[in-house]
Amino acid sequence: MEKKVDLSPLPGVLLPWYRANRRDLPWRADREAYHVWLSEVMLQQTRVEAVRGYYARFLEQLPTVEALAACDDEVLQKLWEGLGYYSRMRNLKRAAQAVMERHGGVFPRDYGAVRALPGIGDYTAGAICSICYDLPTPAVDGNVLRVLARLTDDPAPIDLPETKRRAGQALADIYPREAGAFTQALMELGATLCGPNRKPDCVSCPCQAICLGFANGTAENLPVKSPKKQRRQEDITVFILSCDGRYALQKRPGRGLLAGLWQFPNVTGRLDTAQALESASSLGVSPREVYKEVERKHIFTHIQWNMKGIYLEVSEPAGDFQWFTAEEIRTRAALPTAFRLFWEEEQNV
Repeated sequence: MEKKVDLSPLPGVLLPWYRANRRDLPWRADREAYHVWLSEVMLQQTRVEAVRGYYARFLEQLPTVEALAACDDEVLQKLWEGLGYYSRMRNLKRAAQAVMERHGGVFPRDYGAVRALPGIGDYTAGAICSICYDLPTPAVDGNVLRVLARLTDDPAPIDLPETKRRAGQALADIYPREAGAFTQALMELGATLCGPNRKPDCVSCPCQAICLGFANGTAENLPVKSPKKQRRQEDITVFILSCDGRYALQKRPGRGLLAGLWQFPNVTGRLDTAQALESASSLGVSPREVYKEVERKHIFTHIQWNMKGIYLEVSEPAGDFQWFTAEEIRTRAALPTAFRLFWEEEQNV
């Protein structure tokens, strides 16, 4: 948006469309700040359909900020299991505790106070304050940046901080009194008709008449992103150690990737069967039989794990591990997706 583009007509065309076409999503049932906050955090980097079930289960067990603040970490991890980006989960609890300590358990209504909560950035603070309190605080994420890039025919890379800053300012200048509806209308348009990884549905778009990307024939080529850095590749050998119906798990370190979650024992590098048996012995167990080997990969934002799973029966539940039954893993131990892939393979035997 280097050139000045008049976005003032946007609320007038977008709000009626949103009222008539918005999806029926559970977090739109009310404007309770706890609910909106939880949904926005869950929806970061995660599909709507994947979030529905998590959202319902989470609120069933933790219906209030107070309940979240007091929640046992193991319970919280199990509720979040498989949703990924686990720092979101840890920040949720930290922010809930801050609401209890700083604001007496009442979610703040001021943008600055919301933004100051742990783990809440500009986007989430803007979403909460506009949706819940009708404050003119834009919530600029990838969906909104895509819509604005097409509306204004802007080739600036949307992953640059300056592009995001200018987009937020452009929206702040035109926010209507129905701020919450406008924020959600922008999100809705960017998730549906003007969605990612597909051709925009310009024929059905309420903004067609004011869209420079449509007028200039450039909408399909927008937005532009900076070239991605190549993901770092890491080879990992994972041991699924079993003994009389129990399985060895260990906690990951308290800091770093997947901090504090359960994992199957693993070592860096791709081991063949003989090397794996030797490595397992060094972990303090006595191997009896390798009954399966499985290849999997898991992609994080900047890293790809190329994983080889060694399913190994051992003579006794030894080593520096905790040994869980299948039922205990199902109900208590939160396995991140990278390791749950191997557990699901074991359960399908």
